[in-house]
Amino acid sequence: MTADALSAVPRPPSPKNSAPEITGAEAVVRSLELLGVTDVFGLPGGAILPVYDPLMDASELRHILVRHEQGAGHAAEGYASASGRVGVCIATSGPGATNLVTAIADAYMDSVPMVAITGQVFSTLMGTDAFQEADIVGITMPVTKHSFLVKDARDIPGAIAAAFEIASTGRPGPVLVDITKDAQQDTVPFIWPPKIDLPGYRPVTKAHGKQIQAAAALLAEAKKPVLYVGGGVVRGRASAELKDLAESTNAPVVTTLMARGAFPDSHEQHLGMPGMHGTVPAVLALQEADLIVSLGARFDDRVTGKAALFAPFAKVVHVDIDPAEISKIRTADVPIVGDVRDVLIDLDAAYRGVIGGDRPDISDWWSYLDGLRDEFPLGYTEPSDGLLAPQYVISRIGELTGPEGIYAAGVGQHQMWAAQFIKYERPNAWLNSGGAGTMGYSVPAAMGAKVAEPDRVVWSIDGDGCFQMTNQELATCAINNIPIKVAIINNSSLGMVRQWQTLFYDGRYSNTDLNTGHDTVRIPDFVKLAEAYGCLAIRVEKQEEVDAAIQLALETNDRPVVIDFVVSADAMVWPMVPQGVSNNYVQYARDHAPAFDEEV
Repeated sequence: MTADALSAVPRPPSPKNSAPEITGAEAVVRSLELLGVTDVFGLPGGAILPVYDPLMDASELRHILVRHEQGAGHAAEGYASASGRVGVCIATSGPGATNLVTAIADAYMDSVPMVAITGQVFSTLMGTDAFQEADIVGITMPVTKHSFLVKDARDIPGAIAAAFEIASTGRPGPVLVDITKDAQQDTVPFIWPPKIDLPGYRPVTKAHGKQIQAAAALLAEAKKPVLYVGGGVVRGRASAELKDLAESTNAPVVTTLMARGAFPDSHEQHLGMPGMHGTVPAVLALQEADLIVSLGARFDDRVTGKAALFAPFAKVVHVDIDPAEISKIRTADVPIVGDVRDVLIDLDAAYRGVIGGDRPDISDWWSYLDGLRDEFPLGYTEPSDGLLAPQYVISRIGELTGPEGIYAAGVGQHQMWAAQFIKYERPNAWLNSGGAGTMGYSVPAAMGAKVAEPDRVVWSIDGDGCFQMTNQELATCAINNIPIKVAIINNSSLGMVRQWQTLFYDGRYSNTDLNTGHDTVRIPDFVKLAEAYGCLAIRVEKQEEVDAAIQLALETNDRPVVIDFVVSADAMVWPMVPQGVSNNYVQYARDHAPAFDEEV
């Protein structure tokens, strides 16, 4: 047999080469598909271009082309927050990657499971200040759970699988996978599933039984208990278990800004949101409690006020999956590290065992709290300038849409009003940037939520300042048939900054007028802008027009809808505990009652 004939004889593949050979870029796409990803948000560029070629042929993977990488990041956040699944965004190197940083930091602060995939320059060029080179791993190290730099195509499946494992387990959060261009272009065997090796990463999910028993004993002894519920209950999918414990103990429940919807607003034990703009009963329940059971909350300064003066008489049971949060701000008498859902199940059972069917009497505590509810109802007064009350607009959006909708807010006054005046009955209905306070979050987050939950009505409740930071994603929505509804609460100013200027800077409105809602000039005209983006656009300036506009938005599903609600710039968010002071302000509240049930 000749050498040519011998070479033509098929040979069985050696074990080393038995796996199909594909490029690193194809491995990225294939790994995402095998992990069950169906939607990604991104924007191509030179360093990530190899991935975009096989992405074009991926029938199981929908890529949504955004207009700015920050929009891709926030869309991935909204997708994850609405669905509980890991959100995915893709960007190129250099400015493409750095444009993701704000969204990555936002996801880190709010424990959002997200994987960001970025392209990097050739490994041989790294460190040379090559075109569009940026050390995105170093840049994002403080704001990710972990960052991978992949220089070898053989490592791509393992890095992506590990990224999803890290992002979705323990305390959720963002993970970055940065892949050099040569790793994307090289051809290697594709082996799935890859071996995931994460030395040192062992999230604790099962709490210690003795700690559970100690917490149950404190609950049984407490005369003034409060369940202080944070966003961890939402991320941990523990709302049903929270309701069981609340009803077993009859303890009042407060839900933080990140936990709105974790416990139904309609439930008689719910006192509302605590903190700087919380309800008086919620704030004072925490301040005067003798026991605080913190569930997936982190004692943020917006809740505690001056931490040294917060809840001076309370013992603290602190439940969190992240041991770094335990006793970080407030020392825990009973620290419990574990998955909040499992802890709630065990704590409910332990509490029932301790009380033996004879629930402690905390009727005096409830009488006091019910008195506060009667004395300080949440409300507002009509503006004196004849413009719309923003609280009315937002409450009508909630009432006409209902609890099955999803509401994604920007940051500022409209965010607080949306948290206060929409009634939340289920988790994952309220999306916002809580920890980072990122203006521009709302529109792309709503877009991501609508992709994740296409059968739900999704509202972006935004301010005229926030809207101008990311409104270009309306083009993405229009082209990709993502019919979100956008309510611009247009007070022609940076409203929350203006409120602080009113209260603390003698009304000196330095650089807070945006000129977006004046009769004589509208720069930009939001109606014309929205129409240019292919949206149905409506302007509402009178109260009698509000319901009809909202109803039209709800009935329109062939394109995005933008409603420009022109509201009063003098409307303020009440209640308000000034930054850095004690929450023990009941006498102040009584002396200044109009500030708590109407605007002054």
